[in-house]
Amino acid sequence: MNSSADLRSEAESLARQLPGLNFKAEASEAAHIGSAGRRRPGTGEHFWQYRRYAQEDAADRVDWRRSAKGNELFVRETELETARTVLFWCDDAAGFRWKGEGDLRTKAEEAQLLMLALGILMSKDGERIGMLGAGRSASFGKKAVARLAEDLERGTNGQFPSPPRSAATLVLASDFYAPLTEWQVRLAPLAAKCPEGVLLAVSAPIEEDFPFEGRTKLSRPGTGIDRILGRAETMRDTYLRRFSEQRDGLRKLATQFGWRLVTHTVGQSSLEGAARLKAQIETFGAKS
Repeated sequence: MNSSADLRSEAESLARQLPGLNFKAEASEAAHIGSAGRRRPGTGEHFWQYRRYAQEDAADRVDWRRSAKGNELFVRETELETARTVLFWCDDAAGFRWKGEGDLRTKAEEAQLLMLALGILMSKDGERIGMLGAGRSASFGKKAVARLAEDLERGTNGQFPSPPRSAATLVLASDFYAPLTEWQVRLAPLAAKCPEGVLLAVSAPIEEDFPFEGRTKLSRPGTGIDRILGRAETMRDTYLRRFSEQRDGLRKLATQFGWRLVTHTVGQSSLEGAARLKAQIETFGAKS
């Protein structure tokens, strides 16, 4: 398995080949994204300026330390938060960490590569990034990228994450092969808290093509469950139909939540996969 350092190096190379983020601002109120955004008073954590107390201001907004320096009352204003918080999650189930014969990476590693490349772009643009369910707050800069790489590799011990404390843009990666009713139950609480989300569905080539013929033994990773097919080719049409139905159902589920679906196959161009993921994130528009 590739280390987080190796994946980060590949992701940085990938990010350099991608154009900068291009969030579409909606209406004249939209500000630029992240640290380069328009500065204006509002709800946020960062100090912006002091201004003289006005009659409509609540008394608890007075900054008494600043006011004590003169004969006037001053209010401490914070800067409106325009940075987007993007939280990533990668399925750490055995089936997703499985690598097909001849594949360079597992499905999980492929997903982590694409998400990390996007995380690097986001961080450079002044956005907060982090991993959903890792127990650490999203943050900015190179340290945030390093932590994201570590957390993606570490996983969440098979636990599906709870919704974050505050709304964020979510990017969730899996093969999404579990029954759609199960994914409905898992994703609904996240979608209720976070209206912006992307499902990144990653598959191995043989899972999409079912190239088997003759007597074939199929195993489900991490379960010890095997199935032997006498003539595997006779199952191909049924398998491919069910695979297509699962993907169609997943797309409808994402649409139901107002989210996006991006599909990717291990071995396909990682640059193209990262570009598709980036394009779907950009459709959510600028934070304003």
